[in-house]
Amino acid sequence: MMLNPIESLGYSVYFNEQGADFLHQLLAEKNYSKLFLLVDSHTAEACMPTFLQLLETNIPIEIIEIEAGEEHKNLDTCTQVWYALSELGADRHSVLINLGGGVVTDLSGFVASTFMRGIDFVNIPTSLLAMVDASVGGKTGVDLGSLKNQVGVINSPKGVIIDTQYLATLSREEFRSGLAEMFKHGLIASQAYWQQMCSLKDLDITDLDRLIYESVVIKNQIVMQDPREGGLRKTLNFGHTLGHAIESYCLQSSHRRRLLHGEAVAIGMQLACELSVALTGFPRKDCDSVNTTLRFYFPQEKFTSEEVGEIIQLLRFDKKNSHGEVRFVLLEGIGRSKTDCIVPEALIYQVFQTL
Repeated sequence: MMLNPIESLGYSVYFNEQGADFLHQLLAEKNYSKLFLLVDSHTAEACMPTFLQLLETNIPIEIIEIEAGEEHKNLDTCTQVWYALSELGADRHSVLINLGGGVVTDLSGFVASTFMRGIDFVNIPTSLLAMVDASVGGKTGVDLGSLKNQVGVINSPKGVIIDTQYLATLSREEFRSGLAEMFKHGLIASQAYWQQMCSLKDLDITDLDRLIYESVVIKNQIVMQDPREGGLRKTLNFGHTLGHAIESYCLQSSHRRRLLHGEAVAIGMQLACELSVALTGFPRKDCDSVNTTLRFYFPQEKFTSEEVGEIIQLLRFDKKNSHGEVRFVLLEGIGRSKTDCIVPEALIYQVFQTL
């Protein structure tokens, strides 16, 4: 199935075979001094051989490998990559190609945006989460300790290549993590897409390509209307306010299983639906339907009152806060969201009891 490139903010998202055509054309036209391929310890083994087989260029290639995992998405890793670029002879006419999941594309996009005040980069997301989330919007950045995405810039790549053959390298858990963002796109923007996602178990691999494409289209339409997150783009944070806090809490807690991003966001979306019933008129039957669907796909976690208190403390680091107030994205209906909602702390404690 031929999927046309999606035009975004100064670049395009290319799918499958068209991605290789774009990359070869870019490398031929730009005459880069060196090509740097950044991978992590997982994609170096699982994805890099496939990529190098498809690559056609006479430009000198250097490979930089970082450790895999959210715990390495920090300024220490950035420093290592900046030093590696310098020592391997990178200059302002070099290009950085980032082959990996969201940790790789977020971190490497930030590295490229800041090295010598900015060099060209291309993102090739290899996880489902990165394909439908990190592929659009130009957000780059790293974590500060366990606090998610506290340091970064918005800067567009030269292009994004989504090649769904890389999905075969994912574990079942990593694949499922990406589904959370796809469910989110339906909940905030398209009832029709939400219904398609609810029928996921009845679909085959060709349907998945189409659903990934439509998910990217939904996110891109939102980002194009609000590139700097002044209003509409905030809707993409649905489920992320509490989701990020839960993810950070589990990352820093010695007695908690570390949650994948999508697992934490799925919990955050369930809680946001419960808050929406209480505050924005979201129908109870729709809330129950959403929660049933998300609980089918994602593992559930319960939190003690003390843990909820610590999670609430982490909310103060959320990037969407304004004037000391935590701002939530809630739903008025499936496909209709409302931003900048103030939520009483007592209600947050209350909805955690529904998990």
